Amino acid sequence: MSKESVFQVIKESIVDILPEISTNQIEIALSLQDLGANSIDRMDIIIRSMESLGVKIPLVELARVSNIQGLVDLFYERARA
Repeated sequence: MSKESVFQVIKESIVDILPEISTNQIEIALSLQDLGANSIDRMDIIIRSMESLGVKIPLVELARVSNIQGLVDLFYERARA
């Protein structure tokens, strides 16, 4: 699994939860909040992405992530472990 494929999974989750967002609006440097996701939307996106990737990450670690790039990096590391 590559970081690009992790990014694709996250993008699919974002579009599923926030249908008003298209995939071409999603940039890796943005945060979920930048895309208009409220706290419930953000958790739904994260949980859906983790389930799709088959990873489990404690909430404490997720709290340190500030943007989509951080999610990609964290999910990628866990998927490889």
